[in-house]
Amino acid sequence: MNQFVIFAFNGNPMCFVHVLLNALDLESKGMGGKIVIEGEAVKLVEEMETSGNPLYRKAKEKGLIDCICRACSSKMGVLEYNATVGIPLGGDMTGHPSFSSYIEKGHQVITL
Repeated sequence: MNQFVIFAFNGNPMCFVHVLLNALDLESKGMGGKIVIEGEAVKLVEEMETSGNPLYRKAKEKGLIDCICRACSSKMGVLEYNATVGIPLGGDMTGHPSFSSYIEKGHQVITL
């Protein structure tokens, strides 16, 4: 069965909620459902953490949030905070998580 990873780039909270919904759905059906937080979406981590968003909390508890982009967190001024939330910072491609590392592990990449 296919395994999927969703790269969330969009910094809009409503769009990110749909990333969470889809990742949880994929995971519940045995299709992976990993999330990589990239681009402007790295600014949403603090909002999701402090608001106690139940979808975010569930995805985090299930280990679906694979990493947060180190380079984008730095560029957007949230690296220090994002480093404290218990989600790894990814950056195997000049500071950014790479599609290729997930493809090599058998995941199909979805970007939102």
